[in-house]
Amino acid sequence: MNENTPPTTKAYVTDDKVLMSTLSVREAVYYSAQLQLPNTMPLPEKRSHAERLIREMGLADAMDTRIGGRIAKGISGGQRKRVSICIEMLTRPRLLFLDEPTSGLDSAASYHVMSHIARVAASDGMTVVAAVHQPSGDVFELFHGLCLLAAGRTVFFGTISDATEVTLLRRLLQAI
Repeated sequence: MNENTPPTTKAYVTDDKVLMSTLSVREAVYYSAQLQLPNTMPLPEKRSHAERLIREMGLADAMDTRIGGRIAKGISGGQRKRVSICIEMLTRPRLLFLDEPTSGLDSAASYHVMSHIARVAASDGMTVVAAVHQPSGDVFELFHGLCLLAAGRTVFFGTISDATEVTLLRRLLQAI
């Protein structure tokens, strides 16, 4: 993306992003780029930025596949999540909120989605705040910080390295 184009402050990806089932992955991201990116940015630059992000999110093999939906078969659930996230990441937000980015996915797909997010976030200097329920051990290890809630109260807030099983269990039991 053009270095003169300021990134947005924040972006939010809901659990169930509405995507047009008749569009391909490439079309959905390109159209979103045309709508979200500044009018001063040339169209070839918008396309280049969109394509780079599609590749970074691990969607290159699905670029020309229709998104699909209930009626027509299309990309997988994990790919749908990554397309939704990719669309919100087009503007290079400094802060990205993700509402259950792994819900409905098996552990392998969850890891795939979260590892791509972590890689893009690290390269773009982005902070990601995600609500994740029962992450696998592999997904959990991708996190840098942890805010653990129980019964509506914060039971732990700190780094993953400080989050030992004993500490978390003790605090969880105290909250209940």
